[in-house]
Amino acid sequence: MASDRPLRGIFAPVTTPFRSEEIDLAAFSANLRHYASTALAGIVVLGSNGEAPLLDDDESDALIETARGVWPEGKWLIAGTGRESQRATIAATARAAARGVDAVMVRTPSFYKARVNAEAMTAFYAAVADASPVPVILYNVTMFTGVNMAPDTAARLSTHPNIVGIKDSGGDVTVISDLVAGCRPGFGVLAGSTSALYASLVVGATGATIGPADIAPDVCAALMTAVEAQRHDAARRLQLRLMPIAKSVGALYGIPGLKAAMDACGLTGGPPRPPLRAVSADAAALIREQVAALLQPA
Repeated sequence: MASDRPLRGIFAPVTTPFRSEEIDLAAFSANLRHYASTALAGIVVLGSNGEAPLLDDDESDALIETARGVWPEGKWLIAGTGRESQRATIAATARAAARGVDAVMVRTPSFYKARVNAEAMTAFYAAVADASPVPVILYNVTMFTGVNMAPDTAARLSTHPNIVGIKDSGGDVTVISDLVAGCRPGFGVLAGSTSALYASLVVGATGATIGPADIAPDVCAALMTAVEAQRHDAARRLQLRLMPIAKSVGALYGIPGLKAAMDACGLTGGPPRPPLRAVSADAAALIREQVAALLQPA
């Protein structure tokens, strides 16, 4: 059940490498070994950037097993287990827990979005958390689901002893502020938007799960360290350094852009799984330039 370990720090939402549309577990392992040597607090496997909706259950299970085999015990291993039904979410969560994850991250169901109101969300997450052998993290990602979890709903759910945090990807610092103020003490609030990273940390977010952490984890961690040390000029400079690549791996090119950026920094991004398509040659060239500038010593 709930962990005493705080949900704090920078988490990489790791990608899923493919070769000829099949998962490349060797490349996945190599990426994770690199991340283990950085200042990351943990990783999220099978999140949005991991192309989780495009994977079968057996592929998802294999990724979790592989991650547990190479990821160090002292850092968080989180798996996305959200499904459209409560039953399937509980089953996926049980499989992830059996394979050794430290926590699960569960997106809001969305297919019947008009019916996924506060009451339905509260009942859904409470049931998942009741059944889960490991802590549960709420995941609000309206850009993909079309469903929004209001801060007051998250605040109510934060009282559940097995719900330990939330990732909110909306990029609205007012929402982050409301989550920090409304949720119980010790509840983790993770920003999911790089553009709002600095501001989110200033108002009390306990960390972030953002795409640039897949490319430059130590830069992201340094930004958080600077905020904690009240070195705000340094933090703002790091925020500005992150912005060009954040746009490319976010709204501009999305997951295909993130994978191109990983290839550019010496990791394995590889192609996305269809229907997603690789970025153009011109976009890849721009991303390579942005990655080189980001990774240049300050």
